[in-house]
Amino acid sequence: QVQLVESGGGLVQAGGSLRLSCAASGRTFSKYFMGWFRQSPGKEREFVGRISPNVNSIYYADSVKGRFTISRDNAGSTVVLQMNSLKLEDTAVYYCAISSVPTSRSTLYGYWGQGTQVTVSS
Repeated sequence: QVQLVESGGGLVQAGGSLRLSCAASGRTFSKYFMGWFRQSPGKEREFVGRISPNVNSIYYADSVKGRFTISRDNAGSTVVLQMNSLKLEDTAVYYCAISSVPTSRSTLYGYWGQGTQVTVSS
């Protein structure tokens, strides 16, 4: 069993920054790919980015490339999503998830956190 807990969401003005964290427990964190997704009301869950177990591969969706940065600390079993230059359209519930394969498909992530709300205001 794996537990993922996100934190760091909140309300921020457009152009601002937020840092989301995801703490994992229950499995060998360092073996797995970690992904970030987001979902807005009425929309499908959207892939944001992923990071490989050994940090040699990080992939971002075009919508966040150049603004968001994913990092991980395997010793601390955490993954971080640093979000800069936030836009109104970044408003969503953000989720971290764990997968055994490198993928942007949400169906291939077996464990999910509860999500954290990010709201960007004008």
